[in-house]
Amino acid sequence: MSNSQSKFSDYTRSLEPSARRRALPSTEWPGLLADFSHNNYLGLAQDPELIAAAHACAQAYGVGATGARLLSGNLPPHAALDAAIAAAKGTECALTFNSGYQANATALAALLDKKVLGAEPLVFADRLNHASLHHGCQLAGVHQLRYRHNDLTHLRELLEKYAHDPRPKFLVAETVFGMDGDCLDMPAIAALADEFNLFLFLDEAHATGVLGTQGYGLAAQWMDGGRRGAVMGTFSKAIGVSGAYVACSEVVRDYLLNRCTGFIYSTGLSPAVVGAVQAAWAKLPSLQATRTALLETAAQFRHAVQALGFDTGTSTTHIVPLIVGAESQALALKDYLLERGLLASAIRPPTVPPHTARIRVSLSALHTPSQIKALCDALASWSSRL
Repeated sequence: MSNSQSKFSDYTRSLEPSARRRALPSTEWPGLLADFSHNNYLGLAQDPELIAAAHACAQAYGVGATGARLLSGNLPPHAALDAAIAAAKGTECALTFNSGYQANATALAALLDKKVLGAEPLVFADRLNHASLHHGCQLAGVHQLRYRHNDLTHLRELLEKYAHDPRPKFLVAETVFGMDGDCLDMPAIAALADEFNLFLFLDEAHATGVLGTQGYGLAAQWMDGGRRGAVMGTFSKAIGVSGAYVACSEVVRDYLLNRCTGFIYSTGLSPAVVGAVQAAWAKLPSLQATRTALLETAAQFRHAVQALGFDTGTSTTHIVPLIVGAESQALALKDYLLERGLLASAIRPPTVPPHTARIRVSLSALHTPSQIKALCDALASWSSRL
């Protein structure tokens, strides 16, 4: 084993005492009653209409785009999907990417480019932003001015402190935080953007499909055609497929075409994926009753587990954390639930802050009342042992 290989092995083993070593889960779950670990919020991943649309688009254009979109991979369905996203998000343009992480890390790095901007920008960022957003800032080599999670009073204090600084100002945040299930106050953020001349870069991964006008996210219609900034969202959660988008102004779209390495050097989305996404995107306005029922189920579940003594943090959405503190406790509760046929994710640092390890309950339109009851009963049993 080379010296590098041994160092890698030492690092992995060093994670074991703190219960932070990760491994791929099983591909089979015999006896599983319900899965509360996935992000298939609307149940569209198995939707027959999406499967048929994927097949039809692949039949027409093949299974691969054959190249980057700046070369051979810019096909009619790609352009149609870009236009549909822009129309729904209230922006002038949109671009699709192969994943949300890729879109966040590379688009944000391009937008924060110090050489292009003429100075290192001031980046105001929520402390609990997704790792991909932090990575984008790191790639750009910029310092983040982090404000307390979803604390707009603290954010305003920072903005006022730097109000007379002439450097470009950016605000980076999620509209629904994926590990906490709470929401960004979009009217307040839009007002701050106008007051302090901020460029907004907002992550709608967990809002797209579930929240906002017709399910198109909380930032939809708040971006002033893209003049307030750019919005990223994914197709891999409520949309049920894979990939991501950035909705923005024509100016930003053209800039990303020339500066964003994640777009420039990546093969376009598979036509099969684009076909399925188009079908899901068109279907979202008709799913209001599904969204309403999902959020009502989440509210009832939060009330039930809070009555059992669980800390659900600031969740107000379909993502409900059960914050238990220690990593070992989160893993123990995960195993306890799995023994009862209930699959849920144990989330540990560094994904969440120290001492806030949790079970992340991801609720879906697919979950039945009996499955929700089974989960509540198992949590009640666990609580009674403590």
